[in-house]
Amino acid sequence: MVDFAGYNMPVQYEGLNAEHLHVRSAVGVFDVSHMGEFFVDGPQALDFLQKVSSNDASKLVPGKIQYSCLPNDKGGIVDDLLIYCLAENSYMLVVNASNIEKDYNWLASHLPEGLSIDNQSDDWSLFAVQGPKTAEALQSLTDLDLAGMKYYTFDKGTFAGCENVIVSATGYTGAGGFEIYVPNEQAIDVWEAIFKAGADYDIKPIGLGARDTLRLEMGFCLYGNDIDESTSPLEAGLGWITKFSKDFINSEALKAQKEAGLKRRLTGFIMEDRGIPRHDYTVLNAEGENIGVVTSGTQAPSLGKAIGMAYLQKDYLAEGTEIFIQVRNKQLKAKVAKPPFYKG
Repeated sequence: MVDFAGYNMPVQYEGLNAEHLHVRSAVGVFDVSHMGEFFVDGPQALDFLQKVSSNDASKLVPGKIQYSCLPNDKGGIVDDLLIYCLAENSYMLVVNASNIEKDYNWLASHLPEGLSIDNQSDDWSLFAVQGPKTAEALQSLTDLDLAGMKYYTFDKGTFAGCENVIVSATGYTGAGGFEIYVPNEQAIDVWEAIFKAGADYDIKPIGLGARDTLRLEMGFCLYGNDIDESTSPLEAGLGWITKFSKDFINSEALKAQKEAGLKRRLTGFIMEDRGIPRHDYTVLNAEGENIGVVTSGTQAPSLGKAIGMAYLQKDYLAEGTEIFIQVRNKQLKAKVAKPPFYKG
């Protein structure tokens, strides 16, 4: 167990590798109740989200979810988040635990008169049930059609005897599955019901260590590692959620950055030499010149190889480009590879 964002969090139960591979092959449960939930309701809600988020929230309809980010006014990212469209002009924003207070203050500072944000982060528990057997394992607990739920959609209904539970399919592991949002007072009952229903499917609890290796195999960004207040969403490969069809905070500067051409970009790499790349390790070219920095790295359990992500200068982004990671006093060979690393 470790302290994380004020929560006592499980890093591993029986071992990172075993838990990681179990999610890839069966079904595992992450307690991610530390995530933040903000609710925004009112006639101005959509206009507000269009201003503060980079993606085009007007594309959302009830039951749909959108991945987006909150650009700051200096070219970086306040946070990345999920926007749930609950109803017309009614939204739930799911933000990173370590950023709850910062995000709330940022959003509140841009609120139009008459609109408010309800921070209910302390009222909700969240279980991410992930893996290829998840729909079968959970179906007995609900009338919602889990197998028929499409990626980045959600539904609301009775789950494990509890009403108004939000069940979504956004998955941070690339292994399929669902996120279960329940009021705190029902959390223990729902957790126990999930494990009882999943007993025949070898369901297991999974720690945050495996969550990190699973997301890295997919090339998903982690706030604080791969993206932060100093990283442009365009540099981070998040151009697909940065829509210049509307005006949003700092959109003009980001548009200018895109038109001028990016000087660096986040990309993936696979180690050729033996060694584990870590956050903030220097990346070099064959001449020993500094060409970038590692943001995330690990030994990938599904691949049996070490992988990572790094911001690299634009001349080194082509797939297969040879680069070197400075690990202590050694320069270890790696090759640029476009995520996802795990193809399923």
